[in-house]
Amino acid sequence: MAQKGVQLDREILISCPICLDLLKDPVTTSCGHSYCMKCIKGCWDGEDEKKIHRCPVCRQSFTPRPVLLKNTMLAALVEELKKTGSPPAPADHCYAGAEDVACDVCTGRKLRACKSCLVCLASYCDQHLQPHYESPVFKKHKLAEPSKKLQENICSRHDEVMKLFCRTDQQSICYLCSVDEHKGHDTVSAAAEAKRTERQRELEGSRRNIQQRIQDGEKEVKLLQQEVEAVNGSADKAVEDSEKTFTELIRLMEKRSSDVKQQVRSQQKREVSRVRELQEKLEQEISELKRRDAELKLLLSHTEDHNQFLLSYPSLPALSEATHSSSINIRPLSYFEDVTAALSAVRDKLQDVLREEWTNVSPTEVDVLLSAAEPTTRAEFLQYSQEVTPDPNTANTYLVLSEGSRKATFMEKRQSYSSHPDRFTGCYPQVLSRESLTGRCYWEVEWRGGGVFVAVAYKDTSRAGGGSVFGHNDKSWSLVCKQNSYSFRYNRILTPVSGPPSSRVGVYLDHRAGVLSFYSVSEAMTLLHRVQTTFTQPLHAGLYLCYNCGDTAEFCKLK
Repeated sequence: MAQKGVQLDREILISCPICLDLLKDPVTTSCGHSYCMKCIKGCWDGEDEKKIHRCPVCRQSFTPRPVLLKNTMLAALVEELKKTGSPPAPADHCYAGAEDVACDVCTGRKLRACKSCLVCLASYCDQHLQPHYESPVFKKHKLAEPSKKLQENICSRHDEVMKLFCRTDQQSICYLCSVDEHKGHDTVSAAAEAKRTERQRELEGSRRNIQQRIQDGEKEVKLLQQEVEAVNGSADKAVEDSEKTFTELIRLMEKRSSDVKQQVRSQQKREVSRVRELQEKLEQEISELKRRDAELKLLLSHTEDHNQFLLSYPSLPALSEATHSSSINIRPLSYFEDVTAALSAVRDKLQDVLREEWTNVSPTEVDVLLSAAEPTTRAEFLQYSQEVTPDPNTANTYLVLSEGSRKATFMEKRQSYSSHPDRFTGCYPQVLSRESLTGRCYWEVEWRGGGVFVAVAYKDTSRAGGGSVFGHNDKSWSLVCKQNSYSFRYNRILTPVSGPPSSRVGVYLDHRAGVLSFYSVSEAMTLLHRVQTTFTQPLHAGLYLCYNCGDTAEFCKLK
């Protein structure tokens, strides 16, 4: 346990409450809190006009502005930890959040309480709880789970612990109440009243009822699970059968298509052959007629020579019978329109059948939203590229926007921006995008310097205090990028991330499927971290710069 206390002390000592990173040039205020020199100077620079400077943690005010000197002891400790390679614990690993019970003994930033004492009426963290375990003085104290309602045990009239119960008025009272306004009433100790048989039977009955409801609920859960399995099995079978049925239909249609094609080509060949035969016969007759015409022309040229004409005339052969026009069946040009019409009729009938009978296949309208597979190459990601630009109305006053408002730069001094309800305040240099993101989106961030938080957040994420930092609440998700490491933050929980260092990070969002993925962008796309959740609102891209003045991050122009 002592080792755990040392670990907590080290976390408090070496983490800056502003940038949430290892202390750089540590300084300590007179109230006992330590910061990076640049971080606290940046905060106080913005308060110079008010001439009152406050500690960002405990809000103690200083007038005039204190002169801060480097804390050599802390600096030496930080350097020693860097040499040994012992990584600092996350800055808010055991600190109390808004929903937690805070330790009543801790000063400054309070740790999360692990027990509450019903005698002391105070809550304690692991470190400050030790006397209750080790000292005989606290042996009879009763410990319980951390509670925010301890003060309800204090009498509002006499400011004493209410250890008695007035059965006459059915309320808890203190000792002074029993000799004052409750004098002569039927009073007992609160412990005795709590142990009354009737109340115990009532509580036991309630407990049995709860246990029965738990059993009934568990049975219903099992039944629902069985129903889920039945639905899944039935759906899988229906999909399998539908695939087989449609495959058979497709094969049948392909067979019919092949038969129709073969029949049309065969008929085409017969018709062309018949027409060719008639064409050749007519061409022969025409040639014969032309020859006879030439002979008659020659004969007629000798009509003056009567003897020669009379000798030639009997030798002329008779004309062969002409091919009758009825044998040449000239059809309209649209030889196979009847085939097309028949196929169109079949198509219309099939569509009518599918339209009329589909309700029997799918009696209820089911909207199945299937997420398409996530891209793997950068070219595939770029198909979903999204225009993303910072919203100046949300930019913290320590940021300057440039490059067509695409680039954010961390400045040492505050900028003079107009007040706006969407602006991030305090010492947290972050900004959200103008564009709301839904559907499937992809964008890239190019960064330079000590590091950046590449984030997404809901529009209504907090704008003030430490809880507004991306990844420190349940309305934002952030990938923390440093020179040689990555980590992921959500709702104050830090997850280490491994991957190749890169100055460009790609973000892929499938809002409907609840997928958020971060990639290291280089020659290949390397997945750094993927989130699978349910997004309840449109998202906005975010940037957070908190390491060195001059650090930059830019939403890249991909189109």
